[in-house]
Amino acid sequence: MAKPKIAIFSFTSCEGCQLQILSLEEEFLTLLQHVEIVNFREAMTEKSDDYQIAFVEGSITRTSEIAELKNIREKADILIALGACAALGGINAMKNLHPKKEWLQTVYGRDDLFSDTIPTKRIKDVVDVDFVIPGCPIDKNEFLRFVKSLLIGTEPRLPNYPVCVECRSKGNVCLFDKEDGQVDGCLGSVTRAGCNAICPTFKDACVGCRGFVDQPNIDSLKVILKDNGLSEKDIERKFTIFNALESS
Repeated sequence: MAKPKIAIFSFTSCEGCQLQILSLEEEFLTLLQHVEIVNFREAMTEKSDDYQIAFVEGSITRTSEIAELKNIREKADILIALGACAALGGINAMKNLHPKKEWLQTVYGRDDLFSDTIPTKRIKDVVDVDFVIPGCPIDKNEFLRFVKSLLIGTEPRLPNYPVCVECRSKGNVCLFDKEDGQVDGCLGSVTRAGCNAICPTFKDACVGCRGFVDQPNIDSLKVILKDNGLSEKDIERKFTIFNALESS
């Protein structure tokens, strides 16, 4: 029986999610016993347009990328948005909050250059997406679980509870209860779990890189953040680091 063929593509991103796949190391070699990877720029030079499953990292920020993504969608039986940039627009989407001339001036020092740059789009804004693996970067073990589910014919599922649940299960002290009284503006109560609460565990506030749970109580969290001394501008910045498109 032929192995399923997987292709991994990259648009506007740092490609850190692809590096997470490679960091599976020995487990990655085991995975190769069950699938054939035919396109993966971070790991191989060979390319093939014959694949069934496509993982797409990065957001769409140029006109030329739209046709390329649509071509990938036409060839793939299953398309998975890989990481925060692909799923949410990610950090790239913050440029949507400013005029195009300002983007060009900031990046190139002038605003009269020709550029095919466009407002950032999520993968789902351009083509149909079958599944999403969120995070910045993704969790490598979640990627492995997704592939295993696809191989055995079951539907991969994401947690639909907040990061706070994982913090509790690990016995973390809530960042709103820090002894120094400083509040960084943790978004763990509205952000989808699955990262094992890695940021709060190391005393860094959750910034929402996995997107929101279904029906998040964002208004309530904003009130809590304001009551803890964050300005409206600081709160807005927190919610738009990764979720500029989701928050709009």
